[in-house]
Amino acid sequence: MRVALDTNILAYAEGVGDEARCQRARTLITELIHRDVVLPAQTLGELSRVLSAKSQRDPAGTRQAVLEWADCFFVADSTWACFQSALDLTVDHQLQIWDALILAVAAEHRCRLLLSEDFQDGFTWRGVTVVNPFQNPPSSLLRALMQGSARS
Repeated sequence: MRVALDTNILAYAEGVGDEARCQRARTLITELIHRDVVLPAQTLGELSRVLSAKSQRDPAGTRQAVLEWADCFFVADSTWACFQSALDLTVDHQLQIWDALILAVAAEHRCRLLLSEDFQDGFTWRGVTVVNPFQNPPSSLLRALMQGSARS
C-alpha cells in the first residue's frame, strides 16, 4: 500500500514537538516499507522551514536533514496539474493551498494513505485517505498498513 507523509511526520521524527509524537513518528517511519513511501516535494520544503524556524537549525544542518529524507524515500514533484487540483481543493473543501498540494501529489502518485495530523482524519479524496497516526486508537487503515509492513 502506497503512503505519503506530511511534513508534521518528518518534523516530529526530527525531534520537533512533544516527545510522545516524536517517538511515535520515528517508530512509524522505521516500520514502513520504504519503497511504498512517497514524499511530496512540498513536505521537504515545509520541513526546511520548520527546522530553520522552530528548531533554529543552521542552514547546513537543515539542508543535511532534508537531503537525508530525500535519500530515504521517493520524492514526488509538484506538477501544474497537481497545483490545479490543489486550487480546486481550496475552493471545494476549504483546505490550505500547501496542504491541498500535498494531497494532490499523493493522489497523482496513487497513494492509498496520507499520514498527517493537519487534515480531517478519514477525509478521502481521489482514493487517498488521510490518517492521523497519532490518534488513539489507531485507525483500521493504519493498522492494515502496519500489518502489511510486518509481513514484508
